[in-house]
Amino acid sequence: MTSIADILSQGRVLLAPMAGVTEAPFRAICKRMGAGLTYTEMISATGLHYTPDSRASSALLRIDPAETPAAVQIFGANPTVMAEQASRLVERLGDSVALFDINMGCPVTKVVAKGEGSALMRTPELAAEIVSAVAQAVAPLPVTVKFRKGWDDGSANAVQFARRMEAAGAAALAVHGRTRDQFYKGSADWRTISQVKNAVDVPVIGSGDVFSAADAVSMIEQTGVDGVMVARGAQGNPWIFREARALLEAGETIPGPTPTERVEMALEHSKALVEFGGEHAVIRMRKHVGWYVTGLPGASYVRTKVNQSCTYAELEAMLLEYIEFLANHTSSLKEGQ
Repeated sequence: MTSIADILSQGRVLLAPMAGVTEAPFRAICKRMGAGLTYTEMISATGLHYTPDSRASSALLRIDPAETPAAVQIFGANPTVMAEQASRLVERLGDSVALFDINMGCPVTKVVAKGEGSALMRTPELAAEIVSAVAQAVAPLPVTVKFRKGWDDGSANAVQFARRMEAAGAAALAVHGRTRDQFYKGSADWRTISQVKNAVDVPVIGSGDVFSAADAVSMIEQTGVDGVMVARGAQGNPWIFREARALLEAGETIPGPTPTERVEMALEHSKALVEFGGEHAVIRMRKHVGWYVTGLPGASYVRTKVNQSCTYAELEAMLLEYIEFLANHTSSLKEGQ
């Protein structure tokens, strides 16, 4: 069994689970770029209970050999169902699972309306029952919990909640420094993350406002966390893991990707996602391409054309054309110097 300490020794900067973003092909890319651990998109235990073999669930549960072992994130509000489904996933996924993470931080209305996600921060007793049940069901695999600063500023209970989850059997805790009411607006409160770190004995992973290698180092220095979780900072930028590890482990600032490398990665990602999810995955790839080309010359035009692409052939042709444009653009700039 891989322990939390073993996982963090492989890399302290982790890829956060993001619904609709961190499908297996992207996770594999981030792992190759240096992510210490990747997480599946959150999977509903209730959904698995009623339709365990649905196409949607099967896609969410696919773990690329390149990212193995990975964390599996589940969510729900019924301790019995959560434990049963986690146990079945152990049998289903075997050695590809590093740990189970329980989502208690998702702020989406349709999730919290069922008492799931960040709503569990308002029912800490139930949250503790869930952690205890899942931990017993999947032992000796570690169980971790991801949660937020609190439901709102008036009920910011992250420290008390963290102690409760640790007592219930959580092997590590991931804290996002925003309340549920904030969603992803405003600034993440790193002070709360530091307070959680000081309040518990298990490893703590910080999350929120990590958009660069320097941010990752700053979070560790300011909060003392054992690891850093990167979410939006990895969108269109899987190189953040390579850069953060170089800065953390060697104190070295390495150059980021060139414009051409960014588009070539978008092309690689596109091909892998279509192989994974079929031709229709081109639609889901559009947002990724938009992130990859942000800030590059001609990016607005590229986004417009990409958003009109319905097949991989169309998307590939557009990106290859853009790579040629960038090469000519760079050449023209050099000639003008």
